[in-house]
Amino acid sequence: MQQSTQGNHRDFLRQLVTLAAIISAFVVNVASNFFPLNGLSIGEISNTLFKNVLIIPANYAFAIWGLIYLGLFAFGVYQFLPSQKHDLDLRKSAYLLVIALVSQSIWVYFFLSRLFVLSVVAMLLILLPLIGVYLQLGIGNKRVSRMKKWCSHVPISIYLSWISVATIVNVACALYFQGWNGWGISAQVWTIIMLLVATAIAVVIIIQRRDIAYTGVTVWATFAIALKHWNNPTLRNVALILAITLVVITIIKSLRTQQEHLQ
Repeated sequence: MQQSTQGNHRDFLRQLVTLAAIISAFVVNVASNFFPLNGLSIGEISNTLFKNVLIIPANYAFAIWGLIYLGLFAFGVYQFLPSQKHDLDLRKSAYLLVIALVSQSIWVYFFLSRLFVLSVVAMLLILLPLIGVYLQLGIGNKRVSRMKKWCSHVPISIYLSWISVATIVNVACALYFQGWNGWGISAQVWTIIMLLVATAIAVVIIIQRRDIAYTGVTVWATFAIALKHWNNPTLRNVALILAITLVVITIIKSLRTQQEHLQ
């Protein structure tokens, strides 16, 4: 009985800490836009200091943070339900998500403080735990209820996909700020290489895990890069081709999955 009580307390604490971490990350994000350190918000820094970094998407793309936080709040409420107290997947992944969310707040501080190399470290501390959460939840490989899928799997897929893209962008910004010359390779070629890497990861995810949410975010970011560089035919066409390719692969994979379920 005592062990059961202690287990319930630990589960409740885990649920509470997870929800608190989500709320805290949201508050820090909002505050950073209304009361930015050193006078410039994250978006303003991107549009000024890093206006020549080609991999940064058009401004509208960052509106996806609204969807990310909507999903995280759904996750936070869902995992806090009494019926989810003993969910083994949530038990294994909760504190990894907390680490990612705390690191996100730290990233905001580093980026606004112009400590861009340290911001890359913080970004990796968001990315790696999120990968752990993704794997622990078995997203794409484990059949779950509709509620768990929409309140747990989809939010994490969206969050991880955007952070995967953001990590590439963050590294590019840090290298640019340090004056890296790209080993003599042009910025345009490096941008195409990074787009190919992001697309390749999304292709692997959709083929192996049939994760439409993850791939959809990559399409969103790639298309936003195409729009930003609409007057640059090379970047525009490459980004559009990659985005369309992802859409086509996703549709084909979805149709095949439906056929398998019907057989």
